[in-house]
Amino acid sequence: MDAKGKAILTLPDGKIVELPTYGGTHGPDVIDIRKLYAQTGMFTYDPGFMSTASCNSNITFIDGDKGELLYRGYPIEQLATECDFMQVCHLLLYGDLPNPEQRKDFVSRVTNHTMVHEQMQFFLRGFRRDAHPMSVMTGLVGAMSSFYPDSMSLHDEKQRDISAIRLIAKLPTLTAMAYKYTVGQPLVYPRNNLSYTANFMQMMFAVPAEDYKTNNVLTRALDRIFILHADHEQNASTSTVRLCASSGTNPFAAIAAGVACLWGPAHGGANEAALNMLYDIQRDGGLPKIGEFIAKVKDKDSSVRLMGFGHRVYKNYDPRAKLMRETCYEVLNELGLQDDPLFKLAMALEKIALEDDYFVSRKLYPNVDFYSGIVQKAIGIPVPLFTAIFALARTVGWIAQLNEMIADPEYKIGRPRQLYVGAARRDIDKSKL
Repeated sequence: MDAKGKAILTLPDGKIVELPTYGGTHGPDVIDIRKLYAQTGMFTYDPGFMSTASCNSNITFIDGDKGELLYRGYPIEQLATECDFMQVCHLLLYGDLPNPEQRKDFVSRVTNHTMVHEQMQFFLRGFRRDAHPMSVMTGLVGAMSSFYPDSMSLHDEKQRDISAIRLIAKLPTLTAMAYKYTVGQPLVYPRNNLSYTANFMQMMFAVPAEDYKTNNVLTRALDRIFILHADHEQNASTSTVRLCASSGTNPFAAIAAGVACLWGPAHGGANEAALNMLYDIQRDGGLPKIGEFIAKVKDKDSSVRLMGFGHRVYKNYDPRAKLMRETCYEVLNELGLQDDPLFKLAMALEKIALEDDYFVSRKLYPNVDFYSGIVQKAIGIPVPLFTAIFALARTVGWIAQLNEMIADPEYKIGRPRQLYVGAARRDIDKSKL
């Protein structure tokens, strides 16, 4: 952080307080309020942390007004087109893109940890067959802390590193296990001769009765989804992981907390909600009725919402959405689904949102969730599994953020304060008991 000067705060009683300000590489400057309570006896009030920087970080930067996303300084557009997910994982974890030797070593380490303990299957069988995959994933990831006692300490760098490798390697296996269990198919073991994403595809879609051949276009599309979802600054699930880990809990528990937070429809569940919206429109008449749906969205008295459009941070076109849009069309062309009714409906909705002044003026551009849901549906991934795929991809970002926090000499256990508006102190009236 670079010291920038002082902010002058005048209190209601006339007292003047000086607070230091700092600037980062990009983005708004910050006012350091760490000593505010000691100096004034007052807290700040910021529901949803709309104006609060909870940490300093050198991992990811978002400029919502410009529509810019950087991982370790690299534009997401370059990473998504020039790199694969393993290279991006190395970048997020260790700060730089790997050279060929580093890449080979990193991929080897991840590949050698793709299998999970056989007893995890017994744990899996404790779930109902119709359990939501995110319920299963939360349990399976948390259960990993029972299987790897040798890497439980957050304060041991080597243990954190092996936990990171294990989590990145095993999340595809666990996700595929959750899917196979719900559809009643036999579990498929990982194949170490395949790439990270191709291996996930075969664990998802292969069956013992026949050979499975990966499709390069579909594999690259899913790999791009992983890259685009790998990290996204201090979002709800990342903040949850940081807050959970600040207590000193083990890495698996902290990541399980992130999975649980991601499950929410306002966060990781948004792509599932977007595709369910398309199903609802199709059920109510499809393309000929899309005008009626749009009218309901515009009606302020209606409860109908346009899912997959707009973003809490981006007030411009989400750069991830632009990349995912290209990938979406590549996948639909590869599979010959351009005329599929659901996808035609999605493209018609996209066209309206990009051209209608109502949506353009409100900056309700299609976001990455809108397109990634369409791509995953086309690939064959069932809707309930969408958020688990998101968790798989985001795990590396959570780990990078966790490691950064633990290494920060200023880190403390997270403890937000509050504005109490409940009853004033009162005594029990024994005569009324």
